[in-house]
Amino acid sequence: MRILIVEDEIDLCDSIAEGLQIDGYAVDTCNDGKAAYVLITTEIYDLIVLDLNLPGMDGIDILKEVRKTHKDIKVLILSARSSIADKVLGLDVGANDYLAKPFAFEELEARIRSLLRRTFIQENTVLTWETLSLDTVGRTAYVNDVTILLTRKELALLEYFLLNQSKVISQEELMEHVWNMEADSFSNAVRVHIASLRKKLKAIMGYDPIATKIGEGYYLNGGKSC
Repeated sequence: MRILIVEDEIDLCDSIAEGLQIDGYAVDTCNDGKAAYVLITTEIYDLIVLDLNLPGMDGIDILKEVRKTHKDIKVLILSARSSIADKVLGLDVGANDYLAKPFAFEELEARIRSLLRRTFIQENTVLTWETLSLDTVGRTAYVNDVTILLTRKELALLEYFLLNQSKVISQEELMEHVWNMEADSFSNAVRVHIASLRKKLKAIMGYDPIATKIGEGYYLNGGKSC
């Protein structure tokens, strides 16, 4: 999943980004309100962690503008404004959740997982497909009771497949949701990581569960016919 962190405290912003990257998310960061608004309107994000006290453009103003055209994107306000009035205002103008500073990173992680599950209509923290499962909290994939050793990017790819089990997913969509904006869209990154993921899954499942639809993308395909 791809997340944008908008936070003017650079050390805090970098710390959050590092923690979420360890969790397997693709993360972009921004420390200025106006620049953040441009990113939100030109890039694709699954979730935004938004501070309110920002230079250039206030977080509430960003949220108001974003909600005019991006009604489905999840927004979690992370702010030192901790009064009930501030929380009510933030939620009323379109935030999906509000977390006051100081905060525990574990709580931020849990709230992000909760919001992303709502985005993809997924209630459980463990995603499953046939004998394949992925624990989104422990960041562990396994078949039956056997753990599959995957890299962070492979886990992120697998998570996206499991959240979109009924569709064909293009390389462009994977690049938009699993990589950050520093990724080269003309590289072979998607193919390379997909190939590695398929190899590992096939080794333990006995068949390749990821099929290719020529000219369109990849999809989960059950049984041993793929």
